[in-house]
Amino acid sequence: MRMKIEDFIAGKSIKCYKYSCFVPSLINHEWTWEAQDLTCSLEKAAKALASLDACSQFVPDIDLFIRMHIVREASASSRIEGTQTEMEEAILPETSIEEERRNDWREVNNYVDAMASSIDALKTLPLSMRLLREAHRRLLSGVRGEHKSPGEIRTSQNWIGGHSISTARFIPPAPEFVPDLLGDLEKFWHNEDIKASHLVRCAISHYQFESIHPFLDGSGRVGRLLIPFYLMCNHELSSPSLYISAYFEHNRDMYYDALAKVRTDNDLIGWVLFFLEAIKETAQIGCDKFKRIFALRDEMNEYSQSCANTALMQKLFKRLYSFPRMTINQVSESIGCSYLAANRMVKKLEKDGLLVPATDAKRNVIYDFRRYLEIFKT
Repeated sequence: MRMKIEDFIAGKSIKCYKYSCFVPSLINHEWTWEAQDLTCSLEKAAKALASLDACSQFVPDIDLFIRMHIVREASASSRIEGTQTEMEEAILPETSIEEERRNDWREVNNYVDAMASSIDALKTLPLSMRLLREAHRRLLSGVRGEHKSPGEIRTSQNWIGGHSISTARFIPPAPEFVPDLLGDLEKFWHNEDIKASHLVRCAISHYQFESIHPFLDGSGRVGRLLIPFYLMCNHELSSPSLYISAYFEHNRDMYYDALAKVRTDNDLIGWVLFFLEAIKETAQIGCDKFKRIFALRDEMNEYSQSCANTALMQKLFKRLYSFPRMTINQVSESIGCSYLAANRMVKKLEKDGLLVPATDAKRNVIYDFRRYLEIFKT
C-alpha cells in the first residue's frame, strides 16, 4: 500500500464514555509526496545531518564530549514538560542542589541515564517498545511520575492539557486501541520494503508516538528520545550528537501546533516540514559547536604542553570535557592525584582564566570550565 503524504487522513474521533478520543491511522506502508518544498527541505536537512555526523566522527575520544550533548538534550526536553533545571545545574552533584529543586534535577538526570543506557542497549537490541519501556522506567524512577506505571504501557485513559478530561486539549486513543497502534509503529520502524527517507519516517514516527501517547506520564520525553534512537539505528547518526529538543523548546508553540494540525487538519506536510527544519538548524548549530570544541581542545592541548605536570593536566582536561563543573576534591578523586596537587592545578587554571568559581562559597568551591560550558549554552 502506498500513501501520499498530501492525502493522509490522520485518524478519527471515537466516542467513549462521556468523551471522544482520537485514534490515529496506521502508518506502516510506503510514503510518497509531490510537494517540491518537502523534497527541497529534505535535501537540506539530510545534508546538514550528514555534515554533523562527519564532524562527530572526526573527534578523537568522542565519548568525552557526547555526555554534554546528552545533558543539553535532557535539560531542553525536560523544560518542555515544565522542569526548571538548567544545563549548568544538571551537571552538579545532587548534594549541591537546593532541596526544593532536587526533583527537577532528578528528572533531567534520569533523562541522561535513560538516553545513555538505551544507546548502549542499541548495540545489541533493535529499536523496539521493549527498549522504550525500559527508557521510560528509568525516566520516571524516583520522580513525580513514579506512581504512574514506569515502564508499562497504559491501561487507562490519559489526556493532554486541561485540569480534567472534559477540558483536555487532546485525548489520545483509549487503551484498547494502543497495542495494535504500537505494533503497527514497530513494524513501520523495521519495514525494509519502505523506501521513503529515514528523516521523513522519523518525523512520522515521532508524530505517531505522540498521538498514541502510550504512557500515563512521560510520553513526550520518550517520544523525543525516539528521534536520536531511530536515526542511530538507521545509520543517519553514529552518536547522539543531535539535540533537537532545544529547537522544539525554543519553538514550543510551533512544535505543539504542528503536531496538533496533523490531527485536526490532516496537515502531515506541515509537520514534516517543521521537523526537517528542526533537523537542519540543529545539525548546523551542532557542526558549529564541534568546530568550537576542536579549537578549544587544540588550545588546551597546547596549554597542557606548557605546564610542568603535562600528563596530569591533560588528564584533567579530559575529565572536564565530560564534567565541566568540579570541586578540588572531585578533581583529586577523578584524576587520581593528591588534594595538594589538584589544588595547585585548579589555582593555576583559575589564575589563567580557564576555571571560574561558580559561586561565592568559601569552602568546597565549584569551578566552571566556563569557555567549554558556553559552547553548549546556545
